[in-house]
Parts: sequence; C-alpha cells; structure tokens
Amino acid sequence: MKSDVTGKPSGTDLNKLRALADADIATDDETPYDPNDPAAVEAFWRDATVTPGGGVAATLAALHRARGPGQKPRKTQLTVRYSPEVVAYFKATGKGWQARMDAALKEWIAQRSG
Repeated sequence: MKSDVTGKPSGTDLNKLRALADADIATDDETPYDPNDPAAVEAFWRDATVTPGGGVAATLAALHRARGPGQKPRKTQLTVRYSPEVVAYFKATGKGWQARMDAALKEWIAQRSG
C-alpha cells in the first residue's frame, strides 16, 4: 500500500494546525490578504510570477532570467561537442569556465578577423 506522505516532512504539526478555529489564527497588518475575500486574493496574485513546473528552484530561475520586456537574450543556447582535453582544460580553471571558453573563442575570432 502506498503511503500518503511524499517528499520531506514540513516540520509543521498538522494535527495542531487542523485543531485551530479561524478565530485562533493570528493575523496582522503584514498578512498578505484575507483568503476569504476574492478581491483581496485577486489583487495579491495579480503580479505573481508563474513558473512552469513550480517550486522554489523554478521560481528563482525564472526571476533570475528575467531581462525585461523587449530584451533579447545575450547568448544563444545550443549543443556542441568538444574534445575531452578542451573541456578538461577549461573545467580545471574553476567556476566560470564556460564564460572563459566563450572569451577564448571571441579572442580567436578577433585575431582572424582583422
């Protein structure tokens, strides 16, 4: 039989939470909205960032990639194959090795384009 629990435990005592009456739940000025007020819910979610797949990692990635309206991507994504020696050399230079590989290719182009 499959368990109802999936993923990591939340750390929240759900039985204690379920036992609370609505009046027992504290609210203050920092509470984003009253979930029972459709207008407040709509106003809160109007500017939400929707991410395919959801989750924190997907949201952070989508926010990080946002370049603004009308902005073109700075680089083109593609799949290429390099010899193991070339990849090993650049990876050995540490974090940012792909940017250094890009710079090396730009330098090579500049030397031959002049």
